[in-house]
Order: sequence, then structure tokens, then C-alpha cells
Amino acid sequence: MIESSRWRKSSYSGQETHCVELSSPPGLIRDSKDPEGPALSVDVAGFVRAVKAGRFER
Repeated sequence: MIESSRWRKSSYSGQETHCVELSSPPGLIRDSKDPEGPALSVDVAGFVRAVKAGRFER
């Protein structure tokens, strides 16, 4: 799936730090500074529920 994925940089990514890319189709996240590196597989629906529930707030 990684080979066939298209990637777009998150609008929240900075120029030099916090560079995150999202795959299309959804489900993978990677560091845009290391495109050949690993990608994190995520349950998109579960992630959205966790964000809405405030589980990632400081």
C-alpha cells in the first residue's frame, strides 16, 4: 500500500520542523523529511474519535 499511496503535506506542518505527510487513500502518516523512512499505519476513524474526545490535548 505504501508504494501505491500518494502523499500530501499537512497544512499544519512547518517549513523545517513538524513535517507530516498524509497518504491517499487515508491510513498512513510519515515524516516528510524522510520520505523513504517508515510510515505509521493508523485507524483513521479511531484517530478522529480520539481527537474529538480531547485525548491529545495537553
